[in-house]
Amino acid sequence: MFAYANRLVRLAITLIILLVAMVVAVVLWDYYTASPWTRNGQVRAQVANIAPRISGQINEVRVHDNQFVHKGDILYVIDPFDFQVKVDVATAAVNERRADLEFKTSQFERRQQISGVAVSGEEKQQFEAVAEQAEAQYAAALADLRQARINLERTEVRSSINGYITNLTMRSGDYANAGQVNIQIIDTDSYWVDGYFEETKIHAIRTGDPVRLDLMGFHEPLFGHVESITRGIASNNATTSTQGLPAVDPVYTWVRLAQRIPVRVHIDRVPPDLVLAAGMTSTVTVVSAAGNRRHMSIRDALRHVGDDIQHLVGHR
Repeated sequence: MFAYANRLVRLAITLIILLVAMVVAVVLWDYYTASPWTRNGQVRAQVANIAPRISGQINEVRVHDNQFVHKGDILYVIDPFDFQVKVDVATAAVNERRADLEFKTSQFERRQQISGVAVSGEEKQQFEAVAEQAEAQYAAALADLRQARINLERTEVRSSINGYITNLTMRSGDYANAGQVNIQIIDTDSYWVDGYFEETKIHAIRTGDPVRLDLMGFHEPLFGHVESITRGIASNNATTSTQGLPAVDPVYTWVRLAQRIPVRVHIDRVPPDLVLAAGMTSTVTVVSAAGNRRHMSIRDALRHVGDDIQHLVGHR
């Protein structure tokens, strides 16, 4: 009887250990495979490509590499001499056209005041047309002057955003070509994080979900929210061979790796003392409203265990 009781105790202990092991296995499976989190996250940012609107030699570079600039700050100055001359020429043309317009307008008005047969109606129409032509020429001269002044202002190339100068190789004496990018600025107001989640986890992610961001090398986490989910990634099977036929990669049915889908995460707040740089690595975790990590129910976790096992063995 005593031996039988010992066997029951040992059996009960074994069952308890197995039950605990199963619970631990399910929790670990949920933590590492099923719940929406990934270590494969990267900080990204928009980069503004600054190009001059005019061509000319650079006289002065007023910024240095990695410097923070505000929108409207002067980055560099193109030699303004030729553009100042064009403004002077355009100003002289405006003065000439103004004087011509005033003279021809006065001629037309005098003809309008003369009555009788001294001035025919046809002659009046001719003087009216000449005056209107002079007015049009004056308007064209004003437009040329405005363009010349704008080009003179464009000799001072300014920043279009708030951000950091990056990879600056420009120096005084370089030649700037209109429309050709020669300086880049990282937009500090555009930082976001791309989290590359396995496709098996996308079903648990929704737009607006709160997200915790743990940057590598920093102890304090950042917080944000899911802004959007990418709806397509490139496929090697979509390429064509030299004969125009689809090039399809072979499938090894005993191993099927889940694809990574980019999820864009908006950073709600960046601490002022944090050195945030595009390209940094981040762990991206979808959390609850309280900021704690979300977990799946045991039933859902077991269901996903079965689904993932089928993916791994290549079940069709």
